[in-house]
Amino acid sequence: MEDQAEKLREMMRNKKAHEKPVSLQNGKKTRIITITSGKGGVGKTNVSVNMALAYARLGKKVMVMDADLGLANVNVMLNLIPKFNLYHVIRKQKTMREIIVDTEYGISIVAGASGFSKIANLNEEERQEFINEIETLSSADIIIVDTSAGVSSNVLDFIAAADDAVIITTSEPTAITDAYGIIKIIATEMDNLNRGLKLVVNRVKSAAEAKQVADRMISIVGQFLNIKVEYLGFIYDDSMVSQAVIRQKPFMVMDPKCKASQCVQHIVGRMEKNDTQESGGFGNMIKRFFGRAAL
Repeated sequence: MEDQAEKLREMMRNKKAHEKPVSLQNGKKTRIITITSGKGGVGKTNVSVNMALAYARLGKKVMVMDADLGLANVNVMLNLIPKFNLYHVIRKQKTMREIIVDTEYGISIVAGASGFSKIANLNEEERQEFINEIETLSSADIIIVDTSAGVSSNVLDFIAAADDAVIITTSEPTAITDAYGIIKIIATEMDNLNRGLKLVVNRVKSAAEAKQVADRMISIVGQFLNIKVEYLGFIYDDSMVSQAVIRQKPFMVMDPKCKASQCVQHIVGRMEKNDTQESGGFGNMIKRFFGRAAL
């Protein structure tokens, strides 16, 4: 296993030596934001899609990668039925450019590879080919990675690869417990926590409710795990959200001025004030992702 990991690292070093860094597109970096949660049903995908729209309204070129490799549903939120997805890229049936879907909302999506359990199962040659394909996404300003819920190895790989990892929870005790659980596993499994861990509390009745949840979470994480988590903001429990889900349209499109939309815009505004880490960028995302996957 160690030999395999070392071979992959050597492959990445050779690649880096012979190619220009893909993290730079006319002098700018691609920012990788991974959205995750400890449990399902907390609105993770909804937050991912609407954050993408908020970034697009700032003039950013945004792509959403559906990294739920079991039950992909970003396309469902947007009422799209892509013919091809990451599975076809992994199996070399399609290129990454061929599976990118441009939406009417000014963002692009990469549909998830439903039914394909672990990218880490790829051999070295397959990984290298997948690296070559995934680099074509580096023209985006922002890539939002919507992971599956829980703590599978794929989720941890995408968190490791991100500039920012945003953890979504609600005020429900089970959601809070599971959010703490995923942070604990991140602390245990990942050696380098330089990238920012951020918390968003979804579906709350008031700002006070959200702050109470966030303060409790941050205090416990700091005390027992010695990790800093930034409270990024909250999203109101807004009836417009459920209406948008039923109509398969983002709530940012349905009503840009509703409470939930304003909350998402505030969250993205906070994100924009936070510079990406020096170790960030798309090339480093690939190196971090496949470096962790090989271990």
